Amino acid sequence: MINVFHVVSGKIWGGPEQSAYDMVSRLRHDPRFYVEVVCKKNNCILNEFRKLEVPISILPLKGMTDLDSPMRFARQLRKGHNIVHVHTFHDAFMAVWARRVSNNPNTMIVLTVHGIYHPRANYLYRKIYDSIDHLIFTSQLSQDEFVGRARKLDVTKSTVIRDSVLPNPMLADVPVPNMRERLDVQPGQALIMYHGRLCHDKGVDVLLKAVSLLNRDTYKLMIIGEGTRKFISELKSFIVANGLVRNVSLLGFCNNITKYVAQSDIGVLPSVAPEALGLANLEYMMQGRPHITTNNGAQLEYVVDGKNGYVVTPDNHFVLASAIKTLIENPDLRERLGRQAQEDFNRELNYDNFYNHLTQLYLSLKRKA
Repeated sequence: MINVFHVVSGKIWGGPEQSAYDMVSRLRHDPRFYVEVVCKKNNCILNEFRKLEVPISILPLKGMTDLDSPMRFARQLRKGHNIVHVHTFHDAFMAVWARRVSNNPNTMIVLTVHGIYHPRANYLYRKIYDSIDHLIFTSQLSQDEFVGRARKLDVTKSTVIRDSVLPNPMLADVPVPNMRERLDVQPGQALIMYHGRLCHDKGVDVLLKAVSLLNRDTYKLMIIGEGTRKFISELKSFIVANGLVRNVSLLGFCNNITKYVAQSDIGVLPSVAPEALGLANLEYMMQGRPHITTNNGAQLEYVVDGKNGYVVTPDNHFVLASAIKTLIENPDLRERLGRQAQEDFNRELNYDNFYNHLTQLYLSLKRKA
């Protein structure tokens, strides 16, 4: 049996946290693995992982200056075959030190790179890169941007394993509000949805500018996710100033996101910063929802404009408004795009494919230890 420790140090729920949650959810039922979560004392993260009923270790996880976390974590690594799966480079630093203190050569460190990053050239980071046993990139773009710029990085220690999404089986029987009733969506109106972090990088402010150009009688928009107080205050101010109060609803963090997606007519992920994958897109595709995304990241590896979604230029609310308007006015087009998106997801992007690649990697690392 392999002991797998997923280290999650985020402050708010986002793509990396959801990815780790899904992995733990599947691993806990796999007899080949023992799984445990390592995270901060952060109720936003803790409360979600506690639902999985797996062991959780709480550590400070303060980054490179934190010497307490690796010393405490090392106690859990002294025996057995261990995989420490981290989701940030800061946590990789902690894992490397914990392995060194534990003095257990059968501990391997895996890092999933959830963004598009350029490697840092300083000595400390080069040592971290060398000490990580395997880098998982969620897209070809993410791998190319990092590995292509890294000096002396062993490319055999990196793999593209495109992440996926799955409905949470623990929430299958948990009801969610009927959003069409709650938001008073009228016949003929389209229910548009955004979910993810609320920040400029994700283009939420661009989305609001876009819908402000549309006929108010044709849509309702629900925005699900968390962000900084400052950014949310700016969104609220824009909504009020542009007369969007009856059209746009900020719902905050919501569980069981797939059931909200299933109620939507159109999904939008208008990222300004390049996406390393774009899990929100996959959630719309899984549910057969037509969606609009931008062309500045790995979205182009699985979204074909006009076939299984719409692809627009980033940070351009005029172009985004035009794409949304087209989908609002063409229900048959929405049906066609959504059906093709679901077929593509089931064939190429489903979670079983991802999980099989991930666990094969874990097993191969055990053989190398």
